[in-house]
Amino acid sequence: MAERDNRNGEGFDEIVEERDQKLQIPQKLPILLLRDIVVFPYMIAPLFVGREKSKNAIDHSLAAHRMILLLTQRDMEVEDPKREDVYDVGTVALIMRMLKLPDGRVRILAQGLIRAKVESFEEDLSFVQAQVSVIHEPEIKEKTIESEALVRNVRSGLEKATSLGKNIPPEVLIIAANVEEMGRLADLTAANLELKVEEAQKILETVDPGRRLKKVYELLTRELELLDMQSRSSSSRVRSS
Repeated sequence: MAERDNRNGEGFDEIVEERDQKLQIPQKLPILLLRDIVVFPYMIAPLFVGREKSKNAIDHSLAAHRMILLLTQRDMEVEDPKREDVYDVGTVALIMRMLKLPDGRVRILAQGLIRAKVESFEEDLSFVQAQVSVIHEPEIKEKTIESEALVRNVRSGLEKATSLGKNIPPEVLIIAANVEEMGRLADLTAANLELKVEEAQKILETVDPGRRLKKVYELLTRELELLDMQSRSSSSRVRSS
């Protein structure tokens, strides 16, 4: 099992373009189950891993191709999740670093690569493994005025959130200002909003880039309203004191 850090002879049938290099996604991947976080493509996530099966999955990944499927539990309280206890769609990630901690846990740094759907579950190994199918985003043929306006609204929304006190890393704002793909902008924004697992999972499962960015913008608008209310409330308390 992995938690959010708060601070072989398998076939290859999918090729993904990533950072100008072609990555081959295995047909079968070891699974790392997440309790309280949904990891998106391009997102870099530090994770604590404690369960033996999860550590075995990491060992298998590092010995083979460094790739692992990050799947989130439906209920974070379940200690030994079965197939029905996890979502169908997760993110294939690359394990960038691994550190063994004195308390027996493992800390990894994983970068999301691409969405994938579980086709079958194998639980009779020393780790959980899945047969997966990669989910490719549909290509957008041409930009429309509506899509360009949506991109601009999301970018300005992120900047406004920062001005209202939300802690968004400067590099995120720089990437958002330059990224043109609606899907990637949606994932980047969603990864930096304080979403409930159910909300984040719905975003992950929305394949169409335009629909996904629209959903993210609705969540961003809600976040801006909350931040604005907090800001007004703080100002009011200061004046009254």
